[in-house]
Order: sequence, then structure tokens, then C-alpha cells
Amino acid sequence: MIVQAFAFYLFAGILTVSALMVITARNPVHSVLFLVLAFFNAAGLFVMLGAEFIALILVIVYVGAVAVLFLFVVMMLDINFSDMRKGAMQYVPIGMVIGAVLLTELVMLYGTWQFVPGREQNIADPVAAFAGQNNTEALGQLIYTNYIFAFQTAGLILFVAMIGAIVLTHRTRAGVRKQAVSDQQARNPADVLEIQKITPKTGV
Repeated sequence: MIVQAFAFYLFAGILTVSALMVITARNPVHSVLFLVLAFFNAAGLFVMLGAEFIALILVIVYVGAVAVLFLFVVMMLDINFSDMRKGAMQYVPIGMVIGAVLLTELVMLYGTWQFVPGREQNIADPVAAFAGQNNTEALGQLIYTNYIFAFQTAGLILFVAMIGAIVLTHRTRAGVRKQAVSDQQARNPADVLEIQKITPKTGV
């Protein structure tokens, strides 16, 4: 029990500090790196909760794709972040007011929360037994049986969104030369190729 508590406080502490550094770091590259660290520690917490599938998805998808994409975008864009921060202090009072409103809502929500019957049993056993299956097997069986239509629909929507993004980025732009493969294949070699016979020792 002591080892589990130590691991929880370790992951939770690093996660909290990393989340704070994401929004307070002056260098955007450092912010992305702290975001990656926060994702890893959140995955560790999910593993401790027994949700190893969510932990792996968090590492594979968010760390392996989203965070790395953020990092490359931040490093490739020529943005002067010092100019963007100019005048940001004038929005601090508005941000504090909004934060106070959100905190008040959370306190009121927690204070008026009505727990469902059998709360102790749900805390003790939050997931029902799946006849010897682990979480990943049970989740896969549930998705590909009861929710197969919603799962396939979500994949189709993402596929259409990917095609739309590709079409938008490959639109015709003025002043940009692109390769026309069909024109190159249909070109007559006699129009673009000239064979000359050079007599030896007649060069310049």
C-alpha cells in the first residue's frame, strides 16, 4: 500500500508541476516538452487505476502524434512570441474574473452533489467482472459489437476530414509551380530531345 501511495503522489506531483510549466514556460518548445511529460505521468496514473488501454492510447496517440506534431509546428513556424506577449497583462483581470466564476461553479457543484445509491459499492468495484477478460479485451468486444456503427461512423468522419484537409492544402495557388505528371507522360520525345553528332576534336 505504501508503494502504491508513493507512486500515486509521485505521478500526481510531476503531472501538476508539468501542467503548470506548460502555461508558464516562456519558451514554447519547453511548453510542448512539459506537455509530453504531463501525458506520460497521466498515463502512469491510468495504469494504477487499471485502465491500461487508456494509458497506452494516451502515450501512443497524444505523445506519439499530437505532441510531436505540436513540437514540429512550433519549431518550424517563425513566430515572434515576445511580440505576442506584449499587452497580455491587460487581460489578466478578465482572466481572474473568469477563473473565479469557474471556481465558484465547481465549489457549488461539489457542495450540492448527490451521490447515487450504492456509491460505496461502486467505489470498491467500479468495473464489473468480465469472465476473465482484461480491460482491453472487454473494451474491444464492447466497441465491435454494441457500438460498431458509432465506431465506424467516427472513423468515416475522420477519414472525410483528412481528405478535406488534404484538398484544402493542395488548392491551386498563383505563382506556385507544380509537377504535371500526365503532361510529362504525354510529351513527344522529338519535341524535347535533340540528338547532335559531334565530330571529335571539333570542340571549343
